[in-house]
Amino acid sequence: MQRILSTRLSAHVGQPVRIAGWVHRRRLLKSVAFLIVRDAGGLSQVVVTAPEVRAQIEQLTEETAVEVTGEVVANAAAPAGVEVVAPRVRALGPPAEPLPFDLFRPDLAATLPTQLDHAPLSLRHHTRATALRVAAATVAGFRSTLDGLGFVEVQTPKIVASSTESGANVFALDYFGRPAYLAQSPQFYKQLMVGVFERVYEVGPVFRAEPHDTGRHLAQYTSLDVELGFIDDHRDVMAVVREVLAGMAASCAATAAVEVPDQIPSVRFPEALAIAGAPADEPDLAPAHERAVGEWARREHGSEFVFVTGYPMAKRPFYTHPDPARPAYSNGFDLIFRGVELITGGQRLHGYDDYVAALAARSESIEPYASYLDAFRYGMPPHGGFAIGLERWVARLLGVGNVREVAAFPRDRNRLTP
Repeated sequence: MQRILSTRLSAHVGQPVRIAGWVHRRRLLKSVAFLIVRDAGGLSQVVVTAPEVRAQIEQLTEETAVEVTGEVVANAAAPAGVEVVAPRVRALGPPAEPLPFDLFRPDLAATLPTQLDHAPLSLRHHTRATALRVAAATVAGFRSTLDGLGFVEVQTPKIVASSTESGANVFALDYFGRPAYLAQSPQFYKQLMVGVFERVYEVGPVFRAEPHDTGRHLAQYTSLDVELGFIDDHRDVMAVVREVLAGMAASCAATAAVEVPDQIPSVRFPEALAIAGAPADEPDLAPAHERAVGEWARREHGSEFVFVTGYPMAKRPFYTHPDPARPAYSNGFDLIFRGVELITGGQRLHGYDDYVAALAARSESIEPYASYLDAFRYGMPPHGGFAIGLERWVARLLGVGNVREVAAFPRDRNRLTP
């Protein structure tokens, strides 16, 4: 008999079925017992009246893997309006050991460190599993939207010869006796691939040796990267951001709804500082400033998204294109979602001499970037792009305060296992 998932039981009323999953909960009443079986689709209720089967399930423990055969009958009070009666139950392995926390309760009553210590178990709880499903739906929406816009998915190296962001927050490693690093982003490679396909994207891990220990930073996270060529300036990139966000939101709408406006409001960096009540000479937006700008966008525009454009060049990577009218400021942007920076992007330099000058202005050597810069000798078009942190998006979408709660096996400055 073919196994039936809980989501398909209602189509088999009056028929014999075989289900399999984990013992989610047992309710042992005086005259009847209920066995709740959890599978990938949800919950199935099994009604036990036979004494020998009741004695059997009394010996089972929560999370033991089991198989149940029986007949499906309608019951409006049961999950999905059906239940399995006259069951035969077979354990598919040894009884599960006592759990460090209950998984059948609506909320996971364990501290976050405890959840992370027992991640293979805590991820079975519906709240943690839902976050991973939202992440999967997000990636599907990201890919399908960009495929529809003529982008090509690429895969780039994660072991690189030089740091991408010209900073110290990199993980160094020994690469057959030579120094190398885990990639902070696919930035260099996605730019080079613009010279091949014009429009590219990548879904992959990136690594940041962040000294922070906050609810918004991870040492490894999933980056959704986009780069496109033959643009006029960063506003063409921002238009693609809006389309991508709409596609991601549509894919997640069944679980976590958010409205992406047809026109996302935008403010220039000096105006954002004024909105946040920050000093005019601040070089960047602090988290409190981001929250203030997010509240302004919600209040004034009814939008949970807002672009901040024209950040000072001093706070942007060396490959950022300056604003021709204000060279001290960039043709770059951040997108703030519900008060937190979600996306960084902008127009890139595309001329070899401009890169040489940009590195010289920062007193950086050309040599570590030689293979990257070489491509700009051969006709690279004006281009730009952006990157989205997947875990940060999911956390904001679900209203979760710590990105570790939406990552399967998070890595931060203190955690390397499980």
